[in-house]
Parts: sequence; C-alpha cells; structure tokens
Amino acid sequence: MKADLLEASIEPLLEYFNGCIPLNKEEKQLVTEYFQPRLYRRRQFVLQEGDICTKFNFVVRGCLRMYKIDDKGNMHILQFTAENRWLTDLGSFYGKNVSKLNIDAIEDTMILQISYDNLIALYKQAPKFDRIFRVMIENSFIALQERLLQNISSTAEERYLSFVQMYSHLSNRLPQTQIAAFLGISPEFLSRIRNNSAKPKA
Repeated sequence: MKADLLEASIEPLLEYFNGCIPLNKEEKQLVTEYFQPRLYRRRQFVLQEGDICTKFNFVVRGCLRMYKIDDKGNMHILQFTAENRWLTDLGSFYGKNVSKLNIDAIEDTMILQISYDNLIALYKQAPKFDRIFRVMIENSFIALQERLLQNISSTAEERYLSFVQMYSHLSNRLPQTQIAAFLGISPEFLSRIRNNSAKPKA
C-alpha cells in the first residue's frame, strides 16, 4: 500500500526539485528512497506542541496549517501550506528541541516526509540537495521577516490584501475563522474588510 502511495505522489516532488536544479537518474532514485508518503485526514496532527519535530514535510495535495494556542485558548496561525510547498518547525527539526507549535491538516492531505538523518544522508550523497534546502530555508526566513514587519507597520486591510495575494490559491478553500486567526483579527472585522474591499472604488 505504501509503495502505491509513493508511486502516486513522488512525481510532484521530483518536478519541484527539477525546477530548482535538474536531477540525474541516481538523484531521483535517492529521493524515492528517502522520502516516505503519509496521508493525514482532516484535523489529524502532523506535529503537536510538546513533541519533537522529526520530519520535513512536502505537501503533494491538501493543506496544512502551523499554529500556536495561547494561554487564553486563542489560535494564532503562523503559516498555511498547500500543494508543492513545504512545512516544518525548523527550530525543533534541526535543534531537536521540543516544539511550541502545532501542525495539522485542514483537508485530507497527502505528504512526502523525510527524517533528519535521511536528509543529512541525502546532502552527503547528492550535495545539490544541500543547496536546494539552504535556499528554501533562506527564503522562508525572508518571508518570516517580511511578515513580522508587515504586522507592525501595516493596517489590517493591508495585511488582508497581502494575504489574498500570497495565498490566492487558498483564499477560497479556507474558512473565514482561519484567515482571521492568521491575520490576528476577529472574523467579524475580517468580514467588514472583505465587504469594503468588494465595494467598487468611487
């Protein structure tokens, strides 16, 4: 069964890597050997707060969210990830520290996962993957910086418009409560922003 899942899901990952740096036959075989498929049902946890993140996750289909629940029970969503994108708690994965975050599936989601040890082995056997992942992590850090700056310098409406641009492939798939939790506003305030944005400009 797992072999069938891998065969059905590995091609998007190979295409992703090929889009970064073309792979040869041996490198494609390494990807097939080191990445394992996993199907997560809606609301199933990929990572729970208090656990150590042991997998780097590539989404083949579906959608994940990464979030924190504060002491008052409020949800703060850090990131959504859908098809052909990656999601992991980098600090927990590389530092082997207990995670302060949760990752779960918003939809039934097919993922390809690689463990830390297998990722290091992949770097050693095919150094171009070290470069691919380094650039990917650098881009993630830049995106995080931009979001932090946006949160302290932009209005809620500006943050919403930026969200629509960044997650155009997801905006119609996510409930309003989820988008509001990402933007740090109430669903009611988000509804007013959406209504105002939909009005024709004078």
